[in-house]
Amino acid sequence: MVAKQIQRELSDMLLTDKVLQYAVLPEAALGADKYLSSLTTISDVEVSTDLQVVKVYVSVFGDDRGKEVAIAGLKSKAKYVRSQLGRRMKLRLTPEIRFIEDEGLERGSRVIAILDRIKAEKDTAESQVDELSDSSNSLQYDVDWEGDDPDEDIIYVK
Repeated sequence: MVAKQIQRELSDMLLTDKVLQYAVLPEAALGADKYLSSLTTISDVEVSTDLQVVKVYVSVFGDDRGKEVAIAGLKSKAKYVRSQLGRRMKLRLTPEIRFIEDEGLERGSRVIAILDRIKAEKDTAESQVDELSDSSNSLQYDVDWEGDDPDEDIIYVK
């Protein structure tokens, strides 16, 4: 329950807290469109049994530089995030926050792209095989009719 609440609060902070937004996207402070440069999401939160440490798994969609900047920005603001969580949540002790890059979603999207490419290659190969078999069948029928007439031994009487 604590992990889900922390995940909700961190997700809300990513959407509303300007300090955290500028840490994740420094170009947003310069007036760039923050929605197009990269996308940062909290994919999972693990809380230790003694509630002292929280591992926050973060997925960043964007280029490599954007990922590095976002993760570094979150790690640099870990104390700020901890203090904000302490204000938002009613816990006896506010846990230490550790941000970890989660590549699971990106890896999944790469696997889906590879599977789509394989399917497309398979479909084109099957269509080429079908075209070849259709053309060879039509040639075979033409050859059968030209050389061998099954009715040549029949004598018709009037």
